[in-house]
Amino acid sequence: MHFTSEQRLDDGVLEREFTLGEIPGILWTPASASASAPVPLILLGHPPLGLRKMYPRLVARARHSAAEGFATATIELPGSGDRPRWPAAEQARADLRRAMEAGQPVGDEIVDALILPLVEKSVPEWQAALDALLSLPEIGGPVGYSGGVISIGIRLAVVEPRIVAAGFFAGSFVPRAMFEEARQIAIPLHVLLQWDDEGNDRQAALDLFDAFGSKEKSLHANMGGHTGVPQFAGVDAAQFFTRHLK
Repeated sequence: MHFTSEQRLDDGVLEREFTLGEIPGILWTPASASASAPVPLILLGHPPLGLRKMYPRLVARARHSAAEGFATATIELPGSGDRPRWPAAEQARADLRRAMEAGQPVGDEIVDALILPLVEKSVPEWQAALDALLSLPEIGGPVGYSGGVISIGIRLAVVEPRIVAAGFFAGSFVPRAMFEEARQIAIPLHVLLQWDDEGNDRQAALDLFDAFGSKEKSLHANMGGHTGVPQFAGVDAAQFFTRHLK
């Protein structure tokens, strides 16, 4: 891990950009973090829109987490931002847009082509980032995962034992193969669902929640579309991570 920039935000949060090989990322640590007082870590997932575009939302989440005493980190997904183009992913996104604009159902073939390769490529990168982050003296674990493409979170929750709790946003297409992996999840889950999400199949989201194997799982459904998440939903998520990471 190579840090490329550093700045102290006005609330004392230390923001550091880094690279891990060809993968860009950002780490935020609260002012209280130090080698003598290491803090838990939350990995911030996000959709494949690029870190530059997602930055305002990511830094807001990071600031809220820092206020609760957590470090947060994120990495650029394959084919996004300044990373090399990924023609297969771009084709899958184009197929998805055409189906949605035409009012046609999004078939399993499109969902599989869009999501499964992204999961296969990105999960090992998240694990490599986690290796590097946990080697820093100011970060001591435990680790949570929050947000992002839900299928990536599902895979990480199954294969990464260092992640002890996860918060998912039920707003991305999920391949049928991921439902079987969802049944293998055993860690506590906090799932947010926007009831009127125009880009999400509500019943599929409910079916996925039912499939999660966790003994402790909670579904938080609010009225409104994809961008209408109420402010108190963030408070609920923070309380969830405080219970399980501290």
